[in-house]
Amino acid sequence: MALHFSRRDFLPAGLKADQIELVENTIRIHSHSVKTTAACPHCGTISRHVHSRYRRRPADLPAHGRAVELVLLVRRFRCRAMNCSTKIFAERFPPAVTRPYARRTSRLQGLVRHLGLALGGRPAQALAARLQLPASKDTFLRSIRSTAKAVRSELRVIGIDDWAWRKGQRYGRLICDLERRRVIDLLPDREPATVEAWLRARPGIEVVARDRNGGYGSAVSRALPKAVQVADRWHLLENVSAAFPSAVQRNMPAIRKATGANTLDPKLLTAAERLQYEGFLRRQQTNRMVRQMADDGTPIKRIVRLTGLSRGLVRQIVRGEREDVFRIRQSSLTPWLLRLEREWAGGCRNGAELWRRLRADGFQGSLRVVGEWTTR
Repeated sequence: MALHFSRRDFLPAGLKADQIELVENTIRIHSHSVKTTAACPHCGTISRHVHSRYRRRPADLPAHGRAVELVLLVRRFRCRAMNCSTKIFAERFPPAVTRPYARRTSRLQGLVRHLGLALGGRPAQALAARLQLPASKDTFLRSIRSTAKAVRSELRVIGIDDWAWRKGQRYGRLICDLERRRVIDLLPDREPATVEAWLRARPGIEVVARDRNGGYGSAVSRALPKAVQVADRWHLLENVSAAFPSAVQRNMPAIRKATGANTLDPKLLTAAERLQYEGFLRRQQTNRMVRQMADDGTPIKRIVRLTGLSRGLVRQIVRGEREDVFRIRQSSLTPWLLRLEREWAGGCRNGAELWRRLRADGFQGSLRVVGEWTTR
């Protein structure tokens, strides 16, 4: 038995359809609220005096492979209360229809949230494109955050960092709730005592994310001795980005030797790399000649006299230290890196003092080189 459906059955409760039209691939449903009055959002006075009208266009659930758009006729009412500061206000639709300032109906927003929870940002966006849902990956993520309810009423995980009231002149402390992703307080200065007093008033904090500032660490240790202190994400990424090039630079001789010339395709090299590769081939000829003389028992002093090469270069060839394809300029600090790391681990954190200790053992580099290393 066939059932009769009216236009109202396809709309959220509280709306009445005036007109339905098809514009390209979008179904537009013109509708208005069935109520004749509205309550002032400021004082709650019921008003029936209409001032003007405008239209909202929230997106709705798709139908028959087409996007659906509601064209809501919104009325502005006059508030007749004498003591109310709101003279003109717009009517509010029921929460089941849409929220104030929302670009989607509540039922579409619920579907967006469920897709975001189940799939995440990019996968949900890909599926939404096939379902005719006008939402981006950021929208899915925001819908999850906006509807997430706080599990705890007290602070548990916080982040502390510097805050510039006036850049270069006056700084304070910014404190964030990392579970709720919001700023909770701004302290007027960077004194450890201020942070310590603030933390003592909140003994329920369990985790504190901070940078490497010693003042932060001492204040947290005194105020919350049981709290766990961790490095924040920005400083972790900064440390990793600095440690990776440093580790690669220390091991470049082994890396260059492991790659070797046989693994290179000259056709794939750039112009600058091709010049270096051609220089490497010329060096190979010199290396073979020097090694042949060394294998025949010729002393290094005689090889230097016969070839015109320097004694240090001949020694490098004999030891096999000149087989790199792409030579990278070596820092004067490279041979001393292990020594520096031992001194640093031993507690010496002053660049000038490290430089003086290296100079005493024969280091020829400048203070600036050691200072840059300590800063990194």
